[in-house]
Amino acid sequence: MRSIVNFFRSGTVLRSIALCALLCALSCKTKSEQSANTLANDEVAFSIGSFGYDREFLSKHYKNLVVLENGESRILISPELQGRVMTSTASGDEGHSFGWINHELIKSGEIKEHFNPTGGEERFWLGPEGGQYSLFFEKDSNFELDNWYVPKELDTEAFNLVRRTEDKAYFERDMKLVNYTGITFDLRVQRNITLLDKEDAAEILGLNIPETVKMVGFASENNLTNIGPEDWDKKTGLMSIWILSMFNSSDHTTIIVPFKKGDEDILGKKVTDDYFGKIPKERLQVGDSVLFFKADGKERGKIGISPQRALPVMGSYDAKSKVLTIAKFSLREGATDYVNSLWELQEFPYSGDAVNAYNDSGDLGPFYELESSSPAMDLKANESSSHIHQTFHFVGDEDELEKLAQGILGVSIKELSGE
Repeated sequence: MRSIVNFFRSGTVLRSIALCALLCALSCKTKSEQSANTLANDEVAFSIGSFGYDREFLSKHYKNLVVLENGESRILISPELQGRVMTSTASGDEGHSFGWINHELIKSGEIKEHFNPTGGEERFWLGPEGGQYSLFFEKDSNFELDNWYVPKELDTEAFNLVRRTEDKAYFERDMKLVNYTGITFDLRVQRNITLLDKEDAAEILGLNIPETVKMVGFASENNLTNIGPEDWDKKTGLMSIWILSMFNSSDHTTIIVPFKKGDEDILGKKVTDDYFGKIPKERLQVGDSVLFFKADGKERGKIGISPQRALPVMGSYDAKSKVLTIAKFSLREGATDYVNSLWELQEFPYSGDAVNAYNDSGDLGPFYELESSSPAMDLKANESSSHIHQTFHFVGDEDELEKLAQGILGVSIKELSGE
């Protein structure tokens, strides 16, 4: 196996022409035009890429934004976008803004028919995306992009801000969703966001955070309740909580996903890497117990880890900016029924992934995603279940970040810094 350094020096492969055409159709301006217009029309006190810039920008387009602060650690949440954590920083308003935000789409005021990729560092969705129990395709439609629609309750409609404290915000929304089979689900979503400090991080991650390392962290507790009269059954379809985090991609950023080591005859394959076509070897390196996936926003690709292989943690590392990002999430011991989101009628609709990561092609972003899912939820009437997803950004000296990466992910990040 080639070294990690050589792996991340390698070039990219040509994108799928057909796929690019579809994605490009979602954008009406070139990236250079978008950037020029943003600079020309937005008068702000902060530099582009800073938390202060995004805070001022988003306040012009969304109402009742919630900002939770603890010293220089800050997160910004939009009730209008389903209690979505839009971005965060470890260094105050002048500090780097970690969430990817689609400034031009938001500024345009346009509402797209299929999906509004407005961005955001952590958003709430429900699965499955594809298959006979899909929430994204109408009954009996073909599994094609033209027929794919994100439910408006998960895309453009607001959650109710129930209350907030100094470090918490509580959101709620009742929904009525219909799956591909035609089954109606009455549900209540409760989404609670908590700003975390270093003591919280140390307890959650099981190691001390050096004083010299800057950090921002937050947790979302996402609760789903069956408020309808009927029990939810595997025969008519189940849902899962699906959390997706969009971050800014770069040529120096690598997604890191550890997984359980073991024989494929017992645990199954290590990774699913062909959601949008097979990912080239120069973009994805898979070892015995960890994979490295380029997060450069230049070629569309998605990977998935089964519940048999998954561990409750993954991350990414920006070797240029010296930022280590960690996602920690609940992973129910022994649970193997996860919804399958492949765009086809499925023989095994509950053989889906527990962990996913995505790299955009640059036509919608560029951005990358770290994603976690709950098991399929076979809830009886008035029964609830939850899924927790925690996000941490650490900024500091590479030697200190190396210790954190080793302790949390079990891998070295130093080889990812090859010039």
